[in-house]
Amino acid sequence: MLLPTSESTPRAVSDRAYGTGHDAAATGKSTKKRWWIGVGALVAVALVVVAVVVPVYFLVIKKHSTTATASSAPSSTPGSSSGGGESPSGGTTVVGAVTGGDGSTVTTANGDTFVYNNSFGGYWLADPENPFASGARPNSWTPALNESWTWGVDRVYGVNLGGWFVLEPFIAPALFQPYPAATDEWSLTTLMRADGTLQAKLEAHYDTFITEQDIAQIAGAGLNWVRLPIPFWAIRRISSTWSDVGTDGSGAVAEPFLEGVCWKYIVRLLGWARKYGLRVNIDLHTIPGSQNGYNHSGKGGQINFLNGIMGVANAQRALDYIRIIAEFISQPEYRDVVPMFGILTALFVFYRNLAAFHLLMFPSYLQAHDMIRKITGIGAGNGPYISIHDGFQGLDSWAGFLPGSDRVILDTHPYFAFSGAPNDAPIATSDDPASAGGVWPKQACNAWGASINSSRSAFGVTVAGEFSNGYNDCGLYLDGVGGTPHYGGDCTLWQDSSAWNLTVKAGVMQFALASMDAMGDWFFWTWKIGQASDGVVRSPLWSYQLGLEGGWMPTDPRTAVGKCAALGVPGLQFDGTFSAWQTGGAGAGTIAASATAEFGVWPPATISHVDTAALTLMPTYTATGSVATLTYITPSASGSAAGVTPTASIGNGWFDAGDTVPAVTAVAGCTYPDAWNALSLPVPTAVCTGA
Repeated sequence: MLLPTSESTPRAVSDRAYGTGHDAAATGKSTKKRWWIGVGALVAVALVVVAVVVPVYFLVIKKHSTTATASSAPSSTPGSSSGGGESPSGGTTVVGAVTGGDGSTVTTANGDTFVYNNSFGGYWLADPENPFASGARPNSWTPALNESWTWGVDRVYGVNLGGWFVLEPFIAPALFQPYPAATDEWSLTTLMRADGTLQAKLEAHYDTFITEQDIAQIAGAGLNWVRLPIPFWAIRRISSTWSDVGTDGSGAVAEPFLEGVCWKYIVRLLGWARKYGLRVNIDLHTIPGSQNGYNHSGKGGQINFLNGIMGVANAQRALDYIRIIAEFISQPEYRDVVPMFGILTALFVFYRNLAAFHLLMFPSYLQAHDMIRKITGIGAGNGPYISIHDGFQGLDSWAGFLPGSDRVILDTHPYFAFSGAPNDAPIATSDDPASAGGVWPKQACNAWGASINSSRSAFGVTVAGEFSNGYNDCGLYLDGVGGTPHYGGDCTLWQDSSAWNLTVKAGVMQFALASMDAMGDWFFWTWKIGQASDGVVRSPLWSYQLGLEGGWMPTDPRTAVGKCAALGVPGLQFDGTFSAWQTGGAGAGTIAASATAEFGVWPPATISHVDTAALTLMPTYTATGSVATLTYITPSASGSAAGVTPTASIGNGWFDAGDTVPAVTAVAGCTYPDAWNALSLPVPTAVCTGA
């Protein structure tokens, strides 16, 4: 997303416990020796029981009440853990549960194997019979999934999995290059649908772009969260009004997206994240009608969310999708692995001034908050934190928003690349860490550190949901297909990292460390940039994985702590505590009456590009449709061992049985304009009441 301009196969227990005793008996040795061998066998059995049952007890059964705290110094002992020796270094098995630490061999569902490399005390855990077994941890300083996360103490060191389920040209260029006219997922899927390759090509991408080994590598890199952008079309269609084929009433082409197909791969990812102890921030990255007009919203061009005559109708659809996702991830089977849900990401709407923006967006967020909390209940542990985007308005404009709300996180996306400035100050200035990076490391500290830290005090939990090493906007398709970079220099160097020398790498490394330190809680954009058709990664500044391989990203993110202070920008570490209500404690869910009175009207009292007098004439949908339910997919699709059927409850995809409100759908007999291209159309002269 950019801003505007299955299991391990250990040795069998029986082989390890009885092999020696059986061999001794076959030799016909003396009774006394056989007696000693028998004792040895019993001891061996006992040792196996201790070695197997104790770790699994701690990892699977025992729910820890203590919380691991962030450490400022890297662990020097591979396989160590803050959990008191709960990190096994090799594969063991008991009642189907498998776990392993640094150096253990992982066997995936399709039979491939790889070695798990994690020098930070992390360990993986999987149980094919219970795909929801928690207890894995990515490293010694991060709480295991069955432990509590404490905001302000535990720090988010995360990466985005961008370009996987929401296609972006610069992240997956090889998908777009065979279709020169494709500029976004809408146009790409239209062309693929026309040549009959849509599902085959996208499923191949979903299946291979990010693999289980990627997730293992993320944990092994000292990271502890992933942010997963997903599209609303991951959910099967809820109404034929916006089906993926055919036309709507006006004759415009309906939505061409491949609906309902990527969900099984999303569920598989959740299984992998659980296996390696990574927490997931699911981010709804696309909104009907587009929330920002950029290619990562599904279709570039117009913004038709709360903008123009289809603005409210598109918002109605968006709330249904948010509701369906919230119902799924609030189930007990998913609460621990998905503790954050990003709604309405990267909103960019037309507004006259900041007050108008508040009147437009604050009611939307309040409506979504109340809808989600009605599903989940109030307070810590009841469903995910709700992450909202700052709308590119500056963090200070959100100070004091919705006091008394329940677990709301403010998400900001700080980038230099899209400032529109040439950004041609050199970054390759020295290979000495103390001076490498030119002006850019200190500029990151000054530009972002104070505002994010202040927001933690004035608003509450604040995270950088996206940032990158892209101090300039060089990169194939980075400014869109056919876009022209604003960078004031030659972009050639920045489109092929094989040409980078030690000075370039040192400069990028120091910029990365300063950015991480300034933000405190962050998700790098993105883990992986796919190769272009020539086999080269053409946007290397944006790939965390490539940076690890090439030496310009830290192998331990904790080394970033203190970088800004070393540059003369002190005081950026959050040293306070959050109010109880902000983290689901006392007072959560008691939104101030003044805020409810000001922003509690839905739909909003103002819609961009629609006169106030015409608001009641805008097309809207009716809540009479059937609701789609997201479900757990088959074990093989979720990464469980082949042939093993889960015995644990897998849920039905719908947490709140009392939530029976129908989904929105078209009013029978009414004709709707193109929901993605309606800004130039006049408001109807009368409300359509249908047949």
